[in-house]
Amino acid sequence: MNDRRRVNGPAEGTRRPVFACHVDTASAPTRPQRQREPKAFRKIALETGLTRSASGSSYIEVQPSPPPASYNSLIPHSSSLKLACSVHGPKPLPRSAAFSPNLVLTTHVKYATFATRKRRAHVRDASERDLGVHLETALRGAIIADRWPKSGIDVTVTILEAEDDRWWADAPDSHDASWGMMNVLAGCITAASAALADAHIDCLDLVTGGMAALVSDDENPDAPPKLVLDVDPSEHRSIVAACVVGYMPGRDEITQLWLKGDSSNAVLEDGDKRTVHEALIDGAVTAAKSVHAVLAEVVRESILAAGQ
Repeated sequence: MNDRRRVNGPAEGTRRPVFACHVDTASAPTRPQRQREPKAFRKIALETGLTRSASGSSYIEVQPSPPPASYNSLIPHSSSLKLACSVHGPKPLPRSAAFSPNLVLTTHVKYATFATRKRRAHVRDASERDLGVHLETALRGAIIADRWPKSGIDVTVTILEAEDDRWWADAPDSHDASWGMMNVLAGCITAASAALADAHIDCLDLVTGGMAALVSDDENPDAPPKLVLDVDPSEHRSIVAACVVGYMPGRDEITQLWLKGDSSNAVLEDGDKRTVHEALIDGAVTAAKSVHAVLAEVVRESILAAGQ
């Protein structure tokens, strides 16, 4: 009789895994190199209305950086970003809940167990809860909450594939462990805004996420860091500082701002009179405006398809 409370092992014996004791440097994969310009963006695929059981849903995917022609490793050259978002509501609050004259927004961000190279747990950790708080702050400034008193809405984002925090062959302490999470937050904001529009939730404007970072050049340590948009952390050896914003282009308002890094000693390129923080915020806003063009076109197409 089988025990249904546990996963039984195989009936036959299994062979132990064999690991290589060294890696041939001649055939070892090299770090990805940024092939596009500092202000160029990767292609974005965005679609709404995929989850029929939800009030609104969306799916967003960012194209990974192309590998070089000489790359022949089985390990993926660079990770991409894949997010699925669903919106449930507005729905009445439970009777035990306190009276609320405004819409109660609840956000939930969860990594799939296979989303990162290191397997994730089924229970949400601190980083996922932080992403949920940042996402709630970004959306709360756009939703017209007084339209639905005594009601609630749930926004759930499932991260199917996340950006790497560093290149997989780097030492564990060579990079900060949250640069990829900032890219994930920018994607969550855009996906959630598309799902809210698909659910016909009244908002002041569409909210898009954008990220910019200051990247230093290891080949010339004396060179000032350069500002790059749409950052892939695996392509850079050192990221000095980064910024993520939730931006409403129609109202020219920032609903969410997250700055990270040590920019006290950073100096911009010659001729740039802005401070480091101003340059990062302006770059993140520029990235959000670029994503807004894709989001607005997808929402327009979904509305036209619903009206037919």
